[in-house]
Amino acid sequence: MQFQQLLYFVAVAETRHFTRAAEQVHVSQPSLSQQVRALEKELGAELFSRARGNIALTDAGEALLPLARRILADADTARIEVQELAQLRRGRIRLGATPSVCTGLLPEVLRAFHDRHPGIQLLLEEGGSHDLVRELARGALDLALVVLPLPSPSPALTTVELLREDLVVVSSPDAPGLGKTVRVADLERHRLVMFRHGYDLRELTVAACRAEGFEPDFAVEGGEMDAVLGFVQAGLGVAVVPRMVAERAGRGLRMTPLARPGLHRTIALAHRSDVAPPRAARELQRMLLAPPGVQ
Repeated sequence: MQFQQLLYFVAVAETRHFTRAAEQVHVSQPSLSQQVRALEKELGAELFSRARGNIALTDAGEALLPLARRILADADTARIEVQELAQLRRGRIRLGATPSVCTGLLPEVLRAFHDRHPGIQLLLEEGGSHDLVRELARGALDLALVVLPLPSPSPALTTVELLREDLVVVSSPDAPGLGKTVRVADLERHRLVMFRHGYDLRELTVAACRAEGFEPDFAVEGGEMDAVLGFVQAGLGVAVVPRMVAERAGRGLRMTPLARPGLHRTIALAHRSDVAPPRAARELQRMLLAPPGVQ
């Protein structure tokens, strides 16, 4: 049984005329008649009574008609659904990002994407790069914003560098002992507010301190980004955070650059190499990689 045969059958059933039905579906009358005969042969029953030129449905035809209409309607629904996805009217994106990227980079891009494609559902998962790489590998995410280098290089992932960001020191406005710039070695004299395990910023900061020959002293540790900024603002200690995050934090925090060569991190957009991201995810990828003002 072919889709076209059902289409021709319904046209004849509705017009009760083979010629008019052929005109309706834009096919020659002999071709339409041949396909209806083939359908009857396939089903083993006549669908139309053709006595004296009058076209009427047989019992078999009456039974098939609502089923055929339902199949055609479902096919039309499927076509519309696929077109809506292709034209970015519907769909979803499963996006992973480190918490600091969620705070700094994503809000404006996601707002622009949502304004342009309001029917696309955005599902966001926050986590460290190690966790996000694992979720990408098992197919739970379409895209992820991760920090390079990856904790464990994966040939199954494709990464594209997005930006290189400076890290700065944030403190409460009245914190003593901070000049116009801070060296990593100077952090030995300050207690740090430290992120939980799994944060790329934690690993980077601790590694930088150890490279200067000391173990950092934690005033409090284990927080997420908002908690860390709140503890710093309350005067519990200082923290090393991305410049973009510090600039968005607003009043209540002092931002001090790190002296050269400073500390930096590279943010990359990652996806699986063996599976192309969905159409909506590719559009978000394009907006993330586009230069400012070109989205």
